[in-house]
Amino acid sequence: MRTRVGRFLTIVWVALLLVGCSTASSEPLPTVHLHDLSPVPTPDGHVEPLHVAVAAIISPRGTLESYQPLMDYLQQELGRPVELVQRRTYAEVNDLVRRNEVDVAFVCTRAYVEGKRQFGMQLLAVPVVHGQKVYYSQIIVKADSPYHSFADLRGAVFAFTDPLSNSGYLYPNVLLARMHETPQTFFSRTFFTYSHDNAIHAVADGVADAAAVDSLVLQYALEREPDLRNKIRVIHTSEPFGMPPVVTGPDIRPQTKAQLQSVLFSMHQDPRGRLALNVLDVDRFVRASDADYDMIREMIRLVESQSSK
Repeated sequence: MRTRVGRFLTIVWVALLLVGCSTASSEPLPTVHLHDLSPVPTPDGHVEPLHVAVAAIISPRGTLESYQPLMDYLQQELGRPVELVQRRTYAEVNDLVRRNEVDVAFVCTRAYVEGKRQFGMQLLAVPVVHGQKVYYSQIIVKADSPYHSFADLRGAVFAFTDPLSNSGYLYPNVLLARMHETPQTFFSRTFFTYSHDNAIHAVADGVADAAAVDSLVLQYALEREPDLRNKIRVIHTSEPFGMPPVVTGPDIRPQTKAQLQSVLFSMHQDPRGRLALNVLDVDRFVRASDADYDMIREMIRLVESQSSK
């Protein structure tokens, strides 16, 4: 008797389970709009700040002045605190992204290529500046110097910006590799400034004979310090490169990525957003393509093959 009752109850339980599953599967699944979701709070109800790192393309003081309006805008639009994080070198910023200690980073093109290769750094957006999605490496010298081409710089004191910089380090090394030279064989001395504006002033002040700098930073500096036009001049300009991107780590939450892209891609349509963009001398942010950085990869291979000989 007990066996019959047990079997009957089992059959009823299975039937109810099947009915429940059938009912659940017959209802349409809700649509989740990632950009409509709010930040997930921590267990104590505190909303975790969005941590944004900016590579030292310009000096820390210049970075704070230029990027703070953007940080303020992101904070208002995302409804969560935004903290600006700075480090001295590009490699340190890449490490922050790799360890998930920052959510977003503004990095150099080579730093992105290396981060993509080493730990899967992701593209989030790129800025459009004066209608362009490209920039250049430019070799600058003191205005009254005798140098007129890169080849003239043999024996000069040369300022690099950062070992992970494309325009400030990789590209001048490509020029040297094409000449079958290295910094050690060609220049009398080299040093790192760890920002492009520091490299510009190193030349203007006579600390270095020449430097390789980001064309965007040079243009930005000349607009804000017109006297520099009488102190430095450009003797060489590279081919165009894909714009320095905005990136995230590989483990970013899809919700956060969608929110960030929604805000960045539309901020040029908002008067408050345009004000923040104007401070950065940026028109707007758009989607990025990894293929835009293939030239950087080719240059890395060239320099590495030359150094291995």
